[in-house]
Amino acid sequence: MTEQSFTTLILGAGAAGLMCAAHAGPGTLVVDHAKAPGEKIRISGGGRCNFTNMYAGPENFLSQNPHFAKSALSRYTQWDFLDLVNKHGIAWHEKTLGQLFCDGSAKEIIAMLLAEMRPAELWLRTEIGEITHDGSRFRAALTREGRAVTVTARNLVVATGGKSIPKMGATGIGYRIAEQFGHGLTETRPGLVPLSFNEEQKAAFRTLAGSAVPVVAGCNGGSFEEAMLFTHRGLSGPAILQISSYWREGDSLSLRLCPGTDLYDTLRARRQIDGAKALTTVLADHLPRALCLFLAESWGLAGNLADQSDKALRGLVDRLENWQLTPTSSEGYRTAEVTLGGVETDGISSKTMESRLQPGLFLIGEVVDVTGWLGGYNFQWAWSSAVAAGRAIATRPVTG
Repeated sequence: MTEQSFTTLILGAGAAGLMCAAHAGPGTLVVDHAKAPGEKIRISGGGRCNFTNMYAGPENFLSQNPHFAKSALSRYTQWDFLDLVNKHGIAWHEKTLGQLFCDGSAKEIIAMLLAEMRPAELWLRTEIGEITHDGSRFRAALTREGRAVTVTARNLVVATGGKSIPKMGATGIGYRIAEQFGHGLTETRPGLVPLSFNEEQKAAFRTLAGSAVPVVAGCNGGSFEEAMLFTHRGLSGPAILQISSYWREGDSLSLRLCPGTDLYDTLRARRQIDGAKALTTVLADHLPRALCLFLAESWGLAGNLADQSDKALRGLVDRLENWQLTPTSSEGYRTAEVTLGGVETDGISSKTMESRLQPGLFLIGEVVDVTGWLGGYNFQWAWSSAVAAGRAIATRPVTG
């Protein structure tokens, strides 16, 4: 078995790990089990990488300590990352709600990070074994392309991500390492994930599969106005992915249909000129026809618009603006974009991301109990937390 020594060993060649390597200074090694770096970057945003959000701020993140992310986010902002993107000549555009994407390919972001991290070393196809600390240095037993090698380092950065998308190799190893050095974990669960119906609900909603509708989706204090999509398994679309981070099994979702429209006044006005039309026909001007037919059958909607009293219209609109649906589960880590929860923040410095329990240990990115909304926020947390750790490592005196 060979042994090699580095100043800093970074576990994980994803967004956070590569970004940290770009700032950690000389003697840095990044290791990952994957065949290529930045695989989640590569598949994100439909292959164009939603690399940050113009409106990223602490209020866009969930954590047991909502203040924890403030320091890192304020010291390396979305504008700082955008400057880096521009420096590398990567063309980009704003899609919706401040979401910034590459015009070309997500691979441009990966290439940028690889260029920025030079001369740090990158070992791929490398499995992580036992990790110990002898009082001055970390010692990691690695298997690199089938060969055993021991790496020692003054600093160890855990940038291994969470449990989401296991087909890409996500294992939760970072949580085990954190626990080994005394850190507690908050509950972890899938986030930014479609929600599922039971078999009875699937049968009832089958005719709606493929229908999309604008909604305001609310649950447990969260509220998002975006599109909702009915699928053959349940509910998806941006509004549902967003609210899934607030939803717990057994909770109902509150769905406001036709947001931005005063539907009661609209229907009353239409009654004066289109009273002979069927109620469902008029509703179909505002909602997908399949959904109108579903609601007509489920709620017993019948008759022409002229047959509806003000009271009946008010009752209908109240139901449309507070439609309660209760999914039975999420689709789990298989399709989740992120992992909610993670390493408790009270054991980590918010300024440097260094462990308060084990000097030289840093925890960054998704492994920490900080989870962003859909729309580039989680990448921004990766960049910001990585830079905080990297700069702290680069500026500390080199001893031992």
